[in-house]
Amino acid sequence: MKAVISEGYGGEDVLRVEERPSPELKPGSIRIEVTAAALNRADLLQRRGFYPPPPGAPEILGLECAGSVAEPGVGVTDFEPGSRVMALVPGGGQAAEAVVDSGSVIPVPDHFSREEAGAFPEVYLTTHLNLFMLGGLGPEQTALVHGGSGGVGTAAIQLVRAIGARVIVTAGSPDRCRRCRDLGADLAVDYHREDFEALCLDATDDRGVDVVLDCIGGPYLEKNLGALTTEGRLVVIGLMGGTDGKLDMRRLLSKRIRIIGSTLRALSAGRKAEIVDSFLDRFGDALRDGRLRPVIDSVFPIERVADAHRRLASGEAFGKVVLTIGQRSL
Repeated sequence: MKAVISEGYGGEDVLRVEERPSPELKPGSIRIEVTAAALNRADLLQRRGFYPPPPGAPEILGLECAGSVAEPGVGVTDFEPGSRVMALVPGGGQAAEAVVDSGSVIPVPDHFSREEAGAFPEVYLTTHLNLFMLGGLGPEQTALVHGGSGGVGTAAIQLVRAIGARVIVTAGSPDRCRRCRDLGADLAVDYHREDFEALCLDATDDRGVDVVLDCIGGPYLEKNLGALTTEGRLVVIGLMGGTDGKLDMRRLLSKRIRIIGSTLRALSAGRKAEIVDSFLDRFGDALRDGRLRPVIDSVFPIERVADAHRRLASGEAFGKVVLTIGQRSL
């Protein structure tokens, strides 16, 4: 089967599309004939040698995929051969076939294209885990989401709006801010020209936001704490800006702020199944009726995976970059 691998570590030139053996079907898992798989920043980091797969995960790139059920494993009764599915994987999504624990699989809505299905699982489940399960965001509360124009950011705007909460995002240009507002953000802050801490306080009458979802890391730590309300929650899911930050412990204590570090990829299959179930319980209706729909920036055939990496790394993408595999439509 065709699969994306990294031949060593480095730039896009280390990427290869090679023939690899089909993965072994295990009890409780599903073999998916993959037709689309989106890129995530984890793929860029893995290619550069900074984010190795967890133990037992394939070296093949890709944290999500979509296609049709080719073969259910022993004990799987919820998914029939031929049914349209999308799935979260710890690796191996960017290949013609993927074997996935059945608890990480979601039925594809009829109105989704194959590209939308391939772009859905990682960012929507990441947002659900971190904003709602860990961050405890509730209706009528306010979230600040950094990277509002990325995959997680565009998913977060939709999910926060779906529960009746407010969402403030940061983005890197006036045009990207406008597009975030068009998608549903209550406020979009151009981080090159504006102070997100001050604008968050202004937008909440000096109360502060309830949850910050941060993919930047160290450089934003102090301002994130300043933007949070008393008993606010800071959930850190990435370190795009670096690992070192200044922490005023007095502010942490006086506001009773919680700082939570989180990654999704290395969680157990059982924990991921809990996240999927929780997501479908809360957002299943919104998924089925079209209120949740991934924003697709660009689509590349798997043979142009290096170009897809360049597009994502450029910082110009708005939403998801997707690979298609084969000619078949989902």
